[in-house]
Amino acid sequence: MPKPTEPDKLAPNRRQLLKWGLLAGVGSTGAIAALSQLKNIKPRSTVTVPPSPDRGPIAGQATTPLAMLRDFDRGTVRRENGRTIREFRVEAQTSSIKLDAAHSFITWNLNGRVPGPTFRATEGDRIRVIFYNRAGRSHSLHFHGVHPAEMDGVKPIRNGSVAIYEFDAKPFGVHLYHCHVAPVTRHVGKGLYGMFIIDPPQPRPPADEMILIMAGYDVNDDKKNELYAFNGLPHYYMHHPIPIQQNQLVRLYVLNMIEFDAAVTFHLHANMFQVIRTGRSLQPSEETDVITMGTAERHILEFSYPYAGKYMFHPHQDAIAEAGCMGLFEVVSNEAKI
Repeated sequence: MPKPTEPDKLAPNRRQLLKWGLLAGVGSTGAIAALSQLKNIKPRSTVTVPPSPDRGPIAGQATTPLAMLRDFDRGTVRRENGRTIREFRVEAQTSSIKLDAAHSFITWNLNGRVPGPTFRATEGDRIRVIFYNRAGRSHSLHFHGVHPAEMDGVKPIRNGSVAIYEFDAKPFGVHLYHCHVAPVTRHVGKGLYGMFIIDPPQPRPPADEMILIMAGYDVNDDKKNELYAFNGLPHYYMHHPIPIQQNQLVRLYVLNMIEFDAAVTFHLHANMFQVIRTGRSLQPSEETDVITMGTAERHILEFSYPYAGKYMFHPHQDAIAEAGCMGLFEVVSNEAKI
């Protein structure tokens, strides 16, 4: 991990800009331009989330991709022996969802949703996940990160049984969890996966934070994906654009859970984003508008839009984008009434 720059060696304006990710990779001309834009960015203490017309749950799904977008499950907080315990309860289920007009798909899921809940904790918390398996076959939960062998989640949990996974939240960063029962590709492809965020002890600057998980659907069991999606449903964010505020910092937690395709990219239209790889740093390492991600790879991407309007995001493998993994950000003008 890069060594952080000492705060007292930064001029105040430059320090502020670094927190917003505006100076990485630019020279003096870029710094001047960034300074000129600073007055248009929302103060760090406030985050504006424009209202979105979420129409509620859809058939076969406990919640919609628009509701999932900013839904972070921080569990039930308890204090035991002087420590913070975050307790999460999840249930493996089997249910059918409608992917589009032509395809229904039987999912193996958690709490009736694909992807599963996004668990969130702070480094050093004690995590306790109570896993009820009521999906009709053996499943498990394997968490990425650091934990003892007995908590690794590779042992199948039979239908009708309960397992408890308990470990310390470390290291900080963006992680994931998924079923690890063979064949793992099938269990993940059917929907048993989700994101697990461990925040650093020193919080990141306030931002409009969102989750985007890319996944594929093998609808005819030929070990190839016919449909793709962000947060569970193909094409959803094309029909329901994601509202964001002009000149406000957006922090995307992006995870690639597409099986059968070795790698995909994530591309943002008409903008650049700062990359914090695997969320394992407090400062970005690079700036780009396209990043390549293998299966289970995940990053934090930060950006803000200076102009109002609608902007696409998608993998730059056009066939994957056109098969459902495509969406729109709708940037709301600062002059618009919220």
